[in-house]
Amino acid sequence: MKFEKYHISEEIKKNLERLGFKRTTDIQFKAIPSIMQGEDVLAIAQTGTGKTAAFAIPIIDRIQKEKRSKRWLGIQCIVMVPTHELAQQIGDVFKGIALQTRVKAFALYGGVEQAPQIKKIMDGIDILIATPGRLFDLISQGYILLNSVNTLVLDEADHMLDLGFIKDIEDIKRKLTRKHQTLFFSATINKEIKKLAYSQVKGSAIRIQISPENLVSKNVSHFVMFVEMDDKRFFLQRFITDHPDDKIIVFVRTRVRAERVNKAMARVEINTETLHGEKDQDGRSEVMLHFKTGKSKILIATDISARGIDIPDVNYVINYDLPEKSENYVHRVGRTGRGMNKGIAISFCSRDEKVHLEEIQEFLGKEIEEVKIGKKEYTHVLDRPKAVDNLKELIEDITYWEENKKKKRKNRKPKK
Repeated sequence: MKFEKYHISEEIKKNLERLGFKRTTDIQFKAIPSIMQGEDVLAIAQTGTGKTAAFAIPIIDRIQKEKRSKRWLGIQCIVMVPTHELAQQIGDVFKGIALQTRVKAFALYGGVEQAPQIKKIMDGIDILIATPGRLFDLISQGYILLNSVNTLVLDEADHMLDLGFIKDIEDIKRKLTRKHQTLFFSATINKEIKKLAYSQVKGSAIRIQISPENLVSKNVSHFVMFVEMDDKRFFLQRFITDHPDDKIIVFVRTRVRAERVNKAMARVEINTETLHGEKDQDGRSEVMLHFKTGKSKILIATDISARGIDIPDVNYVINYDLPEKSENYVHRVGRTGRGMNKGIAISFCSRDEKVHLEEIQEFLGKEIEEVKIGKKEYTHVLDRPKAVDNLKELIEDITYWEENKKKKRKNRKPKK
């Protein structure tokens, strides 16, 4: 459905057109009407399918229509998120959709000076996107009042549960004195998430689940390549050399691994930047800005950052290390193929990581296509990691084959 057909503010429609939003995605089509009607919503949808806009559009529209002037009426909505990067990303989406309206949104997170944040809040904020730590700090100091909040959004709720934020979520719910709407968004679902979700929404909540049988977006072609641990740096060097103009995110397990891979690439004159929890907030923000603007094209990141990277033009994701938690595979590969774009994800799997591969495939409910490398090609990469030849062609061939397989399945007529 086209956004122009929705009964939303003209300012919002103009902003959506400027941002390139023309038609709703599945999650937006199903969630927006229910949110506009004031229903509690429990939504499960793949990463990269437009979940943020699905709740941002109706929330901004409601506040815009209720505010007759720019006079501040108190914080109307709180969006709780697990990481700094995600707070920034969602804050940018809200600000873009709310441009030229009476609605003000602000992203609040730790790791930076709180004085400028306090000033911004005191100047008047309608929508607060926040990580739990800094949110509770400022509530306890009396700078954030919750008596006007009528909408609570829990985004990336599965990750919030992983990080132990369940008590924070329950505490914030108890502090909301007004009758309020709760919107619960997550990319993956399991028994723990269901229990958390059902405890936070009304029994009559609208339940939405998009493509539960396909945890990875149809826009992402993803493959596995069997590479020994000590050889991975040569294959990464070769891949980057083969794709000099593309944006690539390389995922590793730990901060130490990130810095080690960064140094290995530096030794062969490949510039990369790292993103992990040990960097201070200014450093993380600078790295994200460089990657977003194209100043740097290779980003080496840990899982803590996987869900906060919402950059539409990421061409490839490389799982240099397989994730130990199967759910993180979905979030990693979902950093490419976002929105209407196509993307490719390739996992380097060593002998010791095969157990993780099996767990991931069991979680997905299907096998991951293998990029098979002959002994001659494998040795060639180790001997000549700078050469541009067979490896790139091999990946392109299997990607082409996979895309055609998808088209054939889509066009196949059901038997009568």
